Amino acid sequence: MTAPLGFATKTVHGIVLRADPRREPCFTVVDTDAELYEWPDMSAISQRERLHRHMNNEMGALEIAAQCLADFPDAPWDLRMRLARQCWDESRHVAVLYRRLRELGGRKGEFPISNFEWSITCSLDTLAGRLAVQNRTFEAGEMDFLSKIPDKWREVGDEHTARILEGILVDEIQHVRFANQWLKQLVQQDRRLLLKVALASRFLETVIAAFLPKAGETNAAGTDMGRLQIKVPAVNVEDRRSAGFSDAEIGEMLRKSGFSSLLEASERGG
Repeated sequence: MTAPLGFATKTVHGIVLRADPRREPCFTVVDTDAELYEWPDMSAISQRERLHRHMNNEMGALEIAAQCLADFPDAPWDLRMRLARQCWDESRHVAVLYRRLRELGGRKGEFPISNFEWSITCSLDTLAGRLAVQNRTFEAGEMDFLSKIPDKWREVGDEHTARILEGILVDEIQHVRFANQWLKQLVQQDRRLLLKVALASRFLETVIAAFLPKAGETNAAGTDMGRLQIKVPAVNVEDRRSAGFSDAEIGEMLRKSGFSSLLEASERGG
């Protein structure tokens, strides 16, 4: 299952990526975090920007799943149905976030947007590679993020938004789970896909390294991007396990997150 090449591309920081998907004229589409407006606090404008950015990210997830359906028509029917259901989930996420954005006085196009995940994932020419990067990496990372961020909204008295994000988390678990299940099946059927998955992961690492902000670099809001660099979020062990990650994989995530001592203690039984 290899996608046809020939799609439009763009080059950012010397890396060739897939060109952005279409957006309404009201949106300003940028390529890097330095061109985005983002604040480290939970002020009113920061709340709107967070919702606006999340709304576009969910739209990107919808478009990635839909592009997989278009690019891989010969994929197993059950997998295509999973991707179609993901499209439905992501469309609901976009709608509920847009509604909440408007309730807080925001509007679409109020802030610049970036299609980072789309440009990376849809550059890959195999469905296994896309599932590994988008669902198993980006969306699994969002599970970790969504396990903590509702608390920040509750701290400013916004229970409504906190519950919205918790509802999105439930769907993300399903998206990661089916990707884990199908990746195992696809690799069992064709062991050569292991190399494609490894190359996809290497490509992702290369892009992330190239996009890391330089020391002292500020974004469009004038915020030092060092203050916005999210520390590796606490691993959402329970939901990752529910999504099909093995204990060994979760253990590796804990080690990378700096919690190796806790992991070693658990392996010793205390």
